[in-house]
Amino acid sequence: EPLMPHDLINSKPISAALKEFFGASQLSQFMDQTNPLSEITHKRRVSALGPGGLTRERAGFEVRDVHVTHYGRVCPIETPEGPNIGLINSLSLYARLNEYGFIETPYRRVHNGQVTKEIDYLSAIEEAKYVIAQANATLDKDDRLTGDLVSAREKGESILCSKERVQYMDVSPAQIVSVAASLVPFLEHDDANRALMGANMQRQAVPVLRPEKAFVGTGIERVAAIDSGTVVTALRGGVVDYIDATRIVVRVNDSETQAGEVGVDIYNLIKYQRSNQNTNIHQRPIVKRGDKLSKGDVIADGASTDLGELALGQNMLVAFMPWNGYNFEDSILISERVVAEDRYTSIHIEELVVMARDTKLGAEEITRDIPNLAEQQLNRLDESGIIFVGAEVQPGDVLVGKVTPKGETTLTPEEKLLRAIFGEKASDVKDTSLRVDQGSQGTVIDVQVFTREGIVRDKR
Repeated sequence: EPLMPHDLINSKPISAALKEFFGASQLSQFMDQTNPLSEITHKRRVSALGPGGLTRERAGFEVRDVHVTHYGRVCPIETPEGPNIGLINSLSLYARLNEYGFIETPYRRVHNGQVTKEIDYLSAIEEAKYVIAQANATLDKDDRLTGDLVSAREKGESILCSKERVQYMDVSPAQIVSVAASLVPFLEHDDANRALMGANMQRQAVPVLRPEKAFVGTGIERVAAIDSGTVVTALRGGVVDYIDATRIVVRVNDSETQAGEVGVDIYNLIKYQRSNQNTNIHQRPIVKRGDKLSKGDVIADGASTDLGELALGQNMLVAFMPWNGYNFEDSILISERVVAEDRYTSIHIEELVVMARDTKLGAEEITRDIPNLAEQQLNRLDESGIIFVGAEVQPGDVLVGKVTPKGETTLTPEEKLLRAIFGEKASDVKDTSLRVDQGSQGTVIDVQVFTREGIVRDKR
């Protein structure tokens, strides 16, 4: 009889290890999806906790402090406030992991004062052997270091040395900070503690209805938006052939197609999808029919992006002044127009679940026939008791009608008489319908019905 792979290999230990890591490990986390920045930051997180690491109680000051080897590898600014300070860090902008798991950062090579385009990635151990000039060192038109003395780093110390001694140079002034910190304009003028708060708070910005890119930015906004994956970019160059709210069809340039393939790229856009934090993920096209595209062009905006740039907030006219005590300390006052124009309005998508279980007294039933409810409270439900898609609901409205069997209760003589005449057993169920919570209202955008056999939309 032929041998099959499963006769030779027991897959249980492998699947158990995978399940344990993704299901139970401290380092396998539920993605923070509030906005594109929180997503990209969460993916670039560096932690000293978890299995094989430190515990919060045991970690002292030395472990948590900023170390000279953090330069260009781990951000000195972005770290949580509280018990995890310094134990959870963020990878710097250009940092990468080498094959041994050490963090490396790029430097430009310098020969006798001549800065070259060659880039070497160095780990902290390798970096200690060289003299490295700052990114803002002045260069002449031929990319040569100018001046007699150059500000540089050697073995973690800041030094002034002759330009001939310099062997490497920083790639960019932003290479020492993380993505979130590099989005703060004029970061160099900020107090470190406040910069930390600013970098962390950007991750809490909720995507607004109409994103607006910043007047004052740092240039990282476009890169952050594209690399976070929230915007749609063209895979190949071409011409936009067809466009609507849900898809973009691009006729690909002949030079970029392979023989025998259809030279058409179709991009399906995400519409009203719920994120892990109940914020709205929604893509909208920003090209029009006939537009010529190159590979990598942004063709659709996502949540918190405007024309392919990260747009976490709104451009506001701000006055620093007292206003009858309403803006005491860190309170702020906003004008009526800000509210009227929906400048800070955001859409949140919530998933409400109701289950019909089998109880000791009988099965619960999802139905439109609910005791003691007026017809107007049921007029948005279909014949099976489930609300229509598109219905606008207010607090207390019934979303799914459900009745649960009640235990036999002692009946009054009148009820006994009625039951004897009409033979009805309607009163022995109680209303356990799913209703809209107090304080929330909105529009139903989707309904899914699941049964034991799997998802069935029409088996109502």
